[in-house]
Amino acid sequence: MVNPKGTSRRTLLATTAATAAAAATSTGVAAAGEPGRLAPQPAPPELRALLREIDHRRTEATVRRLAAFGTRHTLSTQDDPERGIGAARDWILARMREYARASGGRMTVELQSYVQQPAPRIPVPTRISNVVATLRGTTSPDRVYVVSGHYDSRASDVMDHTSDAPGADDDASGVAVVMELARVMATRRTSATLVFAAVAGEEQGLYGAAHLAQSYRERQADVRGMFTNDIVGSSTADDGSRDPHTVRLFAEGVPTSETPQEGEVRRSVGGENDSPSRQLARFVQDVAGPGVTGMKVRVVYRRDRYLRGGDHIPFLERAYPAARFTEPAEDFAHQHQDVRVVDGKQYGDLPEFCDFPYIARVARVNAAALWSLAQAPGTPRGAKILTAALTNETELVWERGPEPDLAGYEVVWRETTAAQWTHARPVGDTTRHTVDLSKDNVFFGVRAVSHAGLRSPVAFPAPQR
Repeated sequence: MVNPKGTSRRTLLATTAATAAAAATSTGVAAAGEPGRLAPQPAPPELRALLREIDHRRTEATVRRLAAFGTRHTLSTQDDPERGIGAARDWILARMREYARASGGRMTVELQSYVQQPAPRIPVPTRISNVVATLRGTTSPDRVYVVSGHYDSRASDVMDHTSDAPGADDDASGVAVVMELARVMATRRTSATLVFAAVAGEEQGLYGAAHLAQSYRERQADVRGMFTNDIVGSSTADDGSRDPHTVRLFAEGVPTSETPQEGEVRRSVGGENDSPSRQLARFVQDVAGPGVTGMKVRVVYRRDRYLRGGDHIPFLERAYPAARFTEPAEDFAHQHQDVRVVDGKQYGDLPEFCDFPYIARVARVNAAALWSLAQAPGTPRGAKILTAALTNETELVWERGPEPDLAGYEVVWRETTAAQWTHARPVGDTTRHTVDLSKDNVFFGVRAVSHAGLRSPVAFPAPQR
C-alpha cells in the first residue's frame, strides 16, 4: 500500500526504526538535514535579540538586594521598610511597575494578597502576597503562560522567622530570572499572554502559588503552560564539581490531576510518557537548547526531587501543564541552613555561592521557551486517534485553532521506546489526516505551525471509537 504522499508503508517503517536506533545512541535531537530525523526549531532574529538583552549584572543585583533584606520568611515582619518579607515584597512590586512603564500599557502589575488562616507551618492568620506582572497578548490574549519564582526564604528551622535567611539561591535566583524576563519582554509584543509572578509562602507549603493557580482555575483561564524557577543560582555541586551549562527540568509523567477514567485510557494506550507536562518539556528542549541559549536542558522524568516540592505542583493539581527548573546538582550546605561557620565551613544561602552568569543563562532558557510558546499557535485541542475499526493505518483528527497566523499542522510520531519525537509530516490546514503506519506500533501526536514556521507543543491524541 502507498500512502497519500507516495511513501510506502515499508519505507515509513524502515525510516522510523532507523531513527529510533540512532536516537538510542544520541544525546539529543539530530542536526538539520539528517534524513528522517527532526531538528530543533531555529531561533528567529527577534528571539536572538531578546536573549542578548538578558544581563547577568542585573540578575546579580537582584539576588544581592533580596538577600540584603535579612530574612524573607513568610511569617517575618511586613511593615519594616528595611527587613523582612514586606520590604522585599514592596521592592519587587516597585521594580515590576518600573518595567511595566516601558510596555506601552500592555503590562499590568498587581499585588495579589489574601489572608491565610492557621494551617500547617502557618500558626496565626498571615497575609500572603504575590507580585504578578501580566503582559497581555495581542492576537491570542486568552492563551496564558506563567513563569514564577518564590521570594520567601527560610533558615534551618522552617518556623524561625527572625534569624537571618538570605535565601540567595533558594529562591532569590528564581525571582531574579522572573524579573529579568519581565524587564526584557515588557518592550515586546507577543501573541499570547505572559505572566511573571514572584510568589510567597512556598517554604511554608506552596501557599502563594496555590492561591495564584486557584485564581486562574476559578475564572477558567486558559493556562497552557507554567514554569517555576526554584534553586537556579549555582552551577557548583557539594563536591565542588561544576556544570555551568546544564539546567534540570522536572516534568511529571502520570498527571497529578488524572481522574480514574483518564487513568484507564492512559494505561490502555501506554501514555505514561506523554502527559501535557512532558510535551511542554520536549518543547523546551526543542526551542531552548545549546545552539540558542548555550545551555543543555536535562529533562528529568519526575514531578520533583525526593522529599521536595515546588510551586508548579499547585498548577499540576489544577490540571495545568507545569514543570520546574532547578540547577544541575545542589549543595545542601547552602539551602535551608542557618548562616554559620562550623569547623571552618561556611553554611547558609549566601550570594557568594551563586553563579550569576549561570542565572542569566537559565533566564535565557526560560525566555526562549516563553517567547516561542507565546508567538507560536497553541497546542491543538481535541486530538483523537480513531480506533473504531481494525486497520494498519492510523487516522487522526483534531480541532482547528483560532490563531490568525495559523498556517497548518504537522503529524509527528516516534517509536514507543523513543524519548523524543523523531518524525514529522506537514499535513496542511486540515483537521484530519491518515498515516500509513499502525497505531499499535508507534506513538503519534499533532502540532500546529504558524506562517513564520513556529511550532506548538505536541498534542497527544486520545483514542476515539
